[in-house]
Amino acid sequence: MAKVLVIGGAGYIGSHVALELLEKGHDVVVFDNLSTGQKMNLFDKAAFIEGDILDPKALNDAMSDDIDAVVHLAGKKAVGESMENPSLYASTNIEGTINILNAMVCQNVRHLVFSSSAAVYGMPSYLPVDENHLKKPINFYGYTKSLAEDLMEWYARLKGINYIALRYFNAVGYDAKGRVKGKEKNPQNLLPIIMEAATGKRKGFCIFGNDYDTRDGTCERDYIHVSDLADAHEKAVQKLMTDTTSYRLNLGTGIGVSVLEVVKATEKVIGRPLEYAYQGRRPGDPAKLVAKADLARQILGWEPKYTNIEDIIQTTWHMEE
Repeated sequence: MAKVLVIGGAGYIGSHVALELLEKGHDVVVFDNLSTGQKMNLFDKAAFIEGDILDPKALNDAMSDDIDAVVHLAGKKAVGESMENPSLYASTNIEGTINILNAMVCQNVRHLVFSSSAAVYGMPSYLPVDENHLKKPINFYGYTKSLAEDLMEWYARLKGINYIALRYFNAVGYDAKGRVKGKEKNPQNLLPIIMEAATGKRKGFCIFGNDYDTRDGTCERDYIHVSDLADAHEKAVQKLMTDTTSYRLNLGTGIGVSVLEVVKATEKVIGRPLEYAYQGRRPGDPAKLVAKADLARQILGWEPKYTNIEDIIQTTWHMEE
């Protein structure tokens, strides 16, 4: 078992990762500035440090307490915002990652699990997307994740840090046992928006494009449950403690689900129809984006447990009931 510093551990994905690490017997320290994370997502068994990744001293101090591994989940992640405000994403996602790497070197912490993204691939040239696919991000958010991975590769070569970059596809759902209490703040993804319509917080929603080359004309995506992501992070920590090799791994189910299929599955779960309308395509949206995650299965011994979209939606709906 390891002592793990979970940076961003009070956020949506971070709280699930912290919970999984605690469940597996690790000693967890959460480091979070609470800009999007929430105190209600902190667990009694985890220590908490309120701090910012743009504060090198705070990071050094946090890592000085016999930390074995770092899980880095802190960062900005809204694609549209990254194109409108690149300086914010450059400072948080790039400068913040550099600060984390430098603090690790200073405090002799050698193991890093990084929250990356399928956005590093850009428009897929083939499907399913594997880790050999060229990195060609088409938005600044994806670029910051790609650059962070490359920075880690150099620190691995020059400073002996071994890392596992986990490239998420579409993270969805909540802990099925209801142990994570705080919902994601200001979500901009499909399922949380549908939930806001289902609960009356918004009047309907839009589906962007119904003329794609897919089963029903709407975009297809690979939806991966957040608890499956958390399981992969814990397995990555375990792997790093015994293996000096670094890896970049996809996390997805390999199953494409269309936007309309998500809507229809939600209607089935909540037991009533939803109000929605079609609009034109959004720039930069690929018709299909599905992962090939065989390498994560092979390297980590990881297998997603949630592969049925209705089961995933049910874990989201229980946060609203």
